[in-house]
Amino acid sequence: MTHAWMPASPCGTGCRTAPVATAGALRVVVRCVLIALLLLVFPLLLAGRVLPAPGRRAAARLGARGLLAALGIGLDRRVGRPADAGVGTLVVANHVSWTDILVLAACFPCRFVARADLVDWPVLGLLARIVKVIPIARDRLRTLPDTVDEVKDALRGGATVVVFPEGTTWCGTAYGRFRPALFQAAVDTGATVRPVGIAYRERTGAPSTATAFVGAEGIGESMSRILRLRGVRAEVVTVADLDAIGGDRRDLARRAE
Repeated sequence: MTHAWMPASPCGTGCRTAPVATAGALRVVVRCVLIALLLLVFPLLLAGRVLPAPGRRAAARLGARGLLAALGIGLDRRVGRPADAGVGTLVVANHVSWTDILVLAACFPCRFVARADLVDWPVLGLLARIVKVIPIARDRLRTLPDTVDEVKDALRGGATVVVFPEGTTWCGTAYGRFRPALFQAAVDTGATVRPVGIAYRERTGAPSTATAFVGAEGIGESMSRILRLRGVRAEVVTVADLDAIGGDRRDLARRAE
């Protein structure tokens, strides 16, 4: 079911440009083997008590970096230090692809607010359950206050929570406006709001839309296509933190956007 306030993107498969370079069959097979090995090892480390909490957080970042590398996506980052213990941070980012989750998880320990059906996806679903993704059902407005409350609880506990306020994916050369609802969690808890920009680039430095998860493409089709990319890098940049204390969620959303 949809409603008038449900985010929608005009981006489709026509927005994606052909990649400059693609991987051969052997490279794709090697990538699939590496992904399978990573999905075998890291969930056991993260779900069990093999490692203490700091070790599990480090393993989560290492696992995300490994999966990105296995997918053939490099990472260039200029990311600030996460908030001190006891002070929550709401990271707000633009949204291009499901790979954004791996990109940001590789940068810092965090939880994600993500589409409710993510737990049913291949690869990401297992990781989503382990890192306790906060689900959001954007087609059911009645559940939105509950999602905001979950984000508040996480922020009060000192967590870094990542949200994608555009509410859907765009191609990376066009962008949607930031919806204000989840900013209320930062206003109510006094958490820091940290805007983060994600962009994908070809080896030449030119912007790339090759990873964009837009249109009617399914997750399996998207994963298969991205496995064949070569030379794509994710660029992650933060700007100055925003103080949410005494603020207004709409003003925060506008400034973060």
